Amino acid sequence: MMKIVVIATAALLITAPSVANAQQPSPATPDRLNAVDRNTLVDMRIDLTKAALQLTPEQEKLWPPVESAIRARAEDRRARVAKISETVGRRADQNAVETLRNRDPIAFLQRRSEALAQRSADLDKLAEAWQPLYKTLSPEQRQRMGALAVLVLHDMSDVVERRRAQAEDED
Repeated sequence: MMKIVVIATAALLITAPSVANAQQPSPATPDRLNAVDRNTLVDMRIDLTKAALQLTPEQEKLWPPVESAIRARAEDRRARVAKISETVGRRADQNAVETLRNRDPIAFLQRRSEALAQRSADLDKLAEAWQPLYKTLSPEQRQRMGALAVLVLHDMSDVVERRRAQAEDED
């Protein structure tokens, strides 16, 4: 069964970046994935997590709040990205001199603070949702959850590094 989990994880990690890059953003749509693709990706991640954990019938009863928290966090992230895209879009209409002249570092710090506070609140809700289920996990389930988390974090760091390199290339 562990082989199935590893194969499924590898498949997700291999296909997720290709799905994300398959639809190249146009200047009018900076978000790479459309709503259907984002929802499909969230569904895949939820299904993968659930499959990796191999929940017992008793644990299944504790799963719905976890799934809801994962979905809520994904939706809040989408909203934050949309808000950033809107701000960037407004600035794209200005020339470089205007943009530099009209920058407001205090407003930037406030927007950043709000975004970080929202992320913090989302993580708190996710941790609260996971806590009852996590307490019931066997050592093997906890090990699989940890392995899955490491794979996801590794994939996320790769995506961040690619975006950083892309941003440097554009500058």
